[in-house]
Amino acid sequence: MNDISLTVAAPALRAPARARLLALLPFLRWWPMVNAGTLKGDLLAGLIGAVIVLPQGVAFATLAGMPPEYGLYAAMVPAVVAALWGSSWHLVSGPTNAISLVVFATMSSLAEPGSADYVSLVLTLTFMVGLMQLAMGLARLGTLVNFISHTVVIGFTAGAALLIIASQVKNFFGIHVPHGTMFFRIFGTLFSHTSEINPYVVAVGLATLLSGLVIRNWLPRIPYMIVAMLVGSLVALALNDSFGADATGIKTIGALPGALPPLSMPHFSFDTMRELISVAVAVTGLALTEAASIARSIALKSGQRIDGNQEFIGQGLSNILGAFFSGYPSSGSFNRSGLNFEAGAKTPLAAVLSAGFLVLVLLAVAPLAAYLPIASMAAILFLVAWGLFDFHHIGSIIRTSKAETAVLVSTLIATLVMHLEFAILVGMLLSLLLYLSRTSQPAVRVLVPGNQEPLRKFHLVHAGEAECPQMKIVRIEGSIYFGAVNHVGEQLHDIAESHPQQHHLLLMAKSINFVDIAGAELLAEEARRRRQRGGRLWFYSARQSADEMLHKPEYLKEFGADAFFASKRGAIEHIVAQFDTSICVNCKARIFDECRALPGAAVSETDVTWVKRLSPNPATASA
Repeated sequence: MNDISLTVAAPALRAPARARLLALLPFLRWWPMVNAGTLKGDLLAGLIGAVIVLPQGVAFATLAGMPPEYGLYAAMVPAVVAALWGSSWHLVSGPTNAISLVVFATMSSLAEPGSADYVSLVLTLTFMVGLMQLAMGLARLGTLVNFISHTVVIGFTAGAALLIIASQVKNFFGIHVPHGTMFFRIFGTLFSHTSEINPYVVAVGLATLLSGLVIRNWLPRIPYMIVAMLVGSLVALALNDSFGADATGIKTIGALPGALPPLSMPHFSFDTMRELISVAVAVTGLALTEAASIARSIALKSGQRIDGNQEFIGQGLSNILGAFFSGYPSSGSFNRSGLNFEAGAKTPLAAVLSAGFLVLVLLAVAPLAAYLPIASMAAILFLVAWGLFDFHHIGSIIRTSKAETAVLVSTLIATLVMHLEFAILVGMLLSLLLYLSRTSQPAVRVLVPGNQEPLRKFHLVHAGEAECPQMKIVRIEGSIYFGAVNHVGEQLHDIAESHPQQHHLLLMAKSINFVDIAGAELLAEEARRRRQRGGRLWFYSARQSADEMLHKPEYLKEFGADAFFASKRGAIEHIVAQFDTSICVNCKARIFDECRALPGAAVSETDVTWVKRLSPNPATASA
């Protein structure tokens, strides 16, 4: 939907006023799309979304160390704001597993999870994350999330899945694991305290886990989380009735407050914000990466264009307001967004309706949470964690790239042994180092024209193949920037030393993406060196980005205005005319057509064959 829809709705608005209004109220772009047909699809998708987010919200809040109801609060006001001020028609925001895990892993060392201090710190974190996201959107920094590579996200997510499993071991087996125990020690604690495992708690967890697996694999249309929680609750009731609640030791979540999200207030303390700044940066990057990647993946199916900066603004506003409505950090949810699209949602109104339906559903089922065992929630989180392992892409990365595999494994290990906010930074740093390593060594390839085809296309020189004794032809595949000048300089030096008689160098510049100041200085020095030897440096088909730098006056004086060519034939004709004819007379290679026009050049049998191929008149060819 473009600005035409707004023009129809408000034809009196002039273009500048309309642009300002759309920037302030972006939902006016799609609002004219709403009609009886779209409303039907949005209502159905919204109802399904509300049913799905109910168990997910409780599970993710538990994972984040927050009271269960806060996961539902995060799916109300933030979801509405993100839908109205974002750019995606199908993205559904709210609590997510990755964000919840980061919140727990980074905040649990600052306060006891679930405590009033913990909740206050998380709400402050939500506000800071929203502020950063909004600032990045207003500054049009939407492309920054591209620095978090797909491999880093996969490695981080796999590590997060292992941390989810480790964090729920105590709840699934009913044993005591000291708060703050490291990942690798949790399983050691489990094996050393097998005598303390509660069989009743394990029975409830296994019943939930197995029923969830069965429903998810064989009845995918049925919400497996709801069924699994129901089964776990019934098993817990049966065990308590048979053996008594004191004997089983099965703990439950407790009744949820069936009400609208209460107003809340972040803690605006400089010391608190300074303490949370590194966590806020990590959560901001991860949340924006999630939201942007999910919105773009669904847009490929819907045919919509996503405005990354507007998505940042929508996510920022949703978290800022969420901090005042008891919402912890939220982002786009892949499961709920994909389901929203598949359920027939047509506009962002579906996400708004989903939040409304969630309030109604919560009023009806909130008291039933008193029967939901904590072991069942642990089993649900096991299922969530298993779904986070992207086995397809992990296998693909391992099979295709050792360097990317190193990034994947390093990010995963860093996730397990470091604070999560630093694990993401480690992955980003490794990805950037890998990129710099690749771009700092552009291929420098020697070419010659093919004499067996009419168009005389250039190809890589083969061993023993003849070259022009006076000119080297080189193609550089990559940018010549400060990180690559050492490699390119060494390659050009080796070429000059191994073939000192080739005073001229023709640079096939079409594959050079750009040249910075360091690269231009390198090429200018190469031009000076070849002039001193009686040759020149020439350029064929330089891209505009490189051509602009090379035509700067301080560099152009070294190359010469006649050093740039748009056609290969024009370049060869001009350069061959600069050759030392005394060398050409005795040349046996004669790889250019233009060599035949040089004085005293002998015509070889190969040249006769070549002339016959080009000429339609045999008589002319024999002449």
